Amino acid sequence: MNIHTSKILKLALAGMAFNFVLSQPSFAAESFSDVKYKTVTVDGQEIFYREAGDPSDPAILLLHGFPTSSHMFRELIPELSERFHLVAPDYPGFGQSSMPAVDKFDYTFDNLANVVGKFIDTVGLENYSLYLMDYGAPVGFRIATKNPDRVEALIIQNGNAYVEGIDNNFWEPIQAYWKDRDAVNKGLDNDWWKNIKAAYKKPNMTNDEALRFLVTEGATKWQYTNGVRNVESISPDTWDHVQPLLDREGNTEIQLQLFYSYGSNPPLYPQWQAYMREHQPPTLIVWGDKDEIFPAAGAYPYKRDLKNVDFHLLNTGHFALEEDVDVIAAHIKRFLSDKKLASNSSK
Repeated sequence: MNIHTSKILKLALAGMAFNFVLSQPSFAAESFSDVKYKTVTVDGQEIFYREAGDPSDPAILLLHGFPTSSHMFRELIPELSERFHLVAPDYPGFGQSSMPAVDKFDYTFDNLANVVGKFIDTVGLENYSLYLMDYGAPVGFRIATKNPDRVEALIIQNGNAYVEGIDNNFWEPIQAYWKDRDAVNKGLDNDWWKNIKAAYKKPNMTNDEALRFLVTEGATKWQYTNGVRNVESISPDTWDHVQPLLDREGNTEIQLQLFYSYGSNPPLYPQWQAYMREHQPPTLIVWGDKDEIFPAAGAYPYKRDLKNVDFHLLNTGHFALEEDVDVIAAHIKRFLSDKKLASNSSK
């Protein structure tokens, strides 16, 4: 092989390799947007986070839901990093952060918010917009009500703050679990949960047994695929990433404790709503309206308390970013473009 031919072959192979890297869905986006993967210690726990963008640009703190982690933002972050400073932590017990046992850590939403609040100070965020999804809503609203002047805007994606959002079949046995962790068959005979009982061939189940279904691979896959326009557009990499983390020894008990602790959130809804009425944070709502966990019934009430709300229902499911990341990114850039946002790092 002569030198000229060898050079051409090397260039061709390099091009093939480059195209292969670009074709990988989650790697492609993050690898070429300068995402950093970092860890800081907060209250003795190692908190993993993804960070991208210039720290002098307006900051967006991305708070994830169940059962995922900052991984859910892997494609959104590169879409926004040229104009914003993105920070996305994993809560204790999730993703790559520490996972202390339930008897070593207080797995409550109060404590998750406490840890995230200290994380915000540790990484040096002064002012920020909050992206609230699922569990991110009760964590983020606790932070916002404690430090309202630091929150510049809200981006709410299937994150609940109203009783209308949990008045459905999915939540019925969970609400019974809040009242009695030893409950048997409470709320399990509705159209959603009776299918679970049939699958387990148990006409009677304890609520604890039933809720354990929510950490299984079948439930995880359902969360990602239910309500989407095209199931074939949802990569199995999503639940293949999440499920091994849920399957770690002791993690089921962590998730059950947080299901129970979710009962601490509805009593705080009036306080969160008062915060919105008083402070009127500019708010973008991008909500997958086929979500059976937090249906669109929970999106509409925000209009009661917010005068400046940019409201969009999307034809997709719970994890709206999996199918509509481009749409959501465009809404965020448009929505925040005319807001007077501060530079966001104290460091």
